[in-house]
Amino acid sequence: MLDNDIKQQLQGIFAGLQADYMLEATVPESHEYKKDFEDFLSDVASTSDNIDYKIIDGKQLAFLLLKNGQETGIKFRGIPNGHEFSSLILAILNSDGQGKNIPDEALTNSVKMLKGKINLTTYVSLTCTNCPDIVQSLNLMALLNSNIKHEMVDGALYQTEADALNIQAVPSVFADGQLLHAGKSDFGTLLEKLKAHYGVEIKSNKTEAKSYDVIVAGSGPSGTSAAIYLARKGLKVAVITDRTGGQVNDTVGIENLISTPYITGKQLAAQLKTHIQNYEIDLLEHRRVEKIIDENSHKVIFASTGEKFISKSVIIATGANWRRLNVPGENEYIGRGVAFCPHCDGPFYKGKHVAVVGGGNSGIEAAIDLSGICSKVTVLEFADNIKADTVLQENAKSRSNLEIITSVQTTEVIGNGEKVTGINIKHRDSGAEEIINLDGIFVQIGLVANSGIFKDYVKTNKAGEIEIDGHCRTSQRGIYAAGDVTNIPYKQIIISMGEGAKAALSAFEDHIRNFSAD
Repeated sequence: MLDNDIKQQLQGIFAGLQADYMLEATVPESHEYKKDFEDFLSDVASTSDNIDYKIIDGKQLAFLLLKNGQETGIKFRGIPNGHEFSSLILAILNSDGQGKNIPDEALTNSVKMLKGKINLTTYVSLTCTNCPDIVQSLNLMALLNSNIKHEMVDGALYQTEADALNIQAVPSVFADGQLLHAGKSDFGTLLEKLKAHYGVEIKSNKTEAKSYDVIVAGSGPSGTSAAIYLARKGLKVAVITDRTGGQVNDTVGIENLISTPYITGKQLAAQLKTHIQNYEIDLLEHRRVEKIIDENSHKVIFASTGEKFISKSVIIATGANWRRLNVPGENEYIGRGVAFCPHCDGPFYKGKHVAVVGGGNSGIEAAIDLSGICSKVTVLEFADNIKADTVLQENAKSRSNLEIITSVQTTEVIGNGEKVTGINIKHRDSGAEEIINLDGIFVQIGLVANSGIFKDYVKTNKAGEIEIDGHCRTSQRGIYAAGDVTNIPYKQIIISMGEGAKAALSAFEDHIRNFSAD
């Protein structure tokens, strides 16, 4: 089932395994994918003398990962091909202590403090680009805490089960039978949700505050640029971030990064991380800055992990996130008909009618993609005209199953208690309201600045963007801001990179002159 090139690559990847691993599988004798499943397990096991497999008759097509005969807490229900193939590889490497995404001591301790026996199930699509982030994060938690068990389930293979749970978006994570999370996420966010759901054992985990010259909050294009410029100036720098790359991770293709004709968002995010790691920068992932206070001419920064840091200056580069409609029914039906990622959740709406709210580039791109699999796509735009680039507009107009309605306001998401059944819109010219019966809604109305925790500390505008001067200085001494979280026009990757460099150079200039902005 695996071609020779992949098997040769795996031989190199698994060459240094120290422990012995068993893929302990079950499969019904009459299952239609029995041979494919057995071939897959056989091919993986053939790549290392430290990996073996065994198959017994059972009710499910599934396998457990055992290390030296002991369960690791990791289970795959389905054949982890596609994007989930990397999840299996990392599960083995992380079990062996050789993975590159193993969290640091503070995060490890947080996972170990989760209370009780925890059983997690993640339903995925093998074509979903966001699903592996969830699967790999929860697999790691299972390895770090023996009370956690996690299984990945291929929703397409267990369609009846997924339908019974009304799953309409992936990944969907269930904690002991209750929906915990739907959609993209990261290690830190999932950990916070598990803490809230299960609670934590309070232990003495007091550590001394670490000191830096500058702390950068966020590691998207602006934060990465700022950190690199600061490190090159010889300053001691830490980056506190939920995930390296930020929103860049969610961009499918980038064609306007000058000198790079095309790159995917995930590739660029990986390159940003590699560039950071070329310098003596403390990259503190999977946590967020939760509070900043002034203390004796320094800034004291409190992180979501309970850690405390002291710094002379802070650069806020926390970027932006998808804007919500903020209408009745939206929150209730997220993951049950309301979605934000057409690439991940689009396959659930094959042959169905969906709406895309937003007529900018992202909205029209989403509508074009969805028109290839959906029976009908309706674009709803508040303005009198759609704002997407001309080439996208022409593409959209050439598609017979794609309609565009302008000058309308979304007023309500309608559902039957289980899933979305329609959307209520108001025509702005006449005031008339209309209900459009449909199966799904993809929200693509732009971004909102991730400035919430800083609003009482630095000046922001009505849109919530941090106000900066031409040198990226904010209203607060020693605090700088860069990128999409600020009031700069044109939220573009290349502009954010430049703004990050400006913020770093301003912070360095103030550092050597021993003064900050008034």
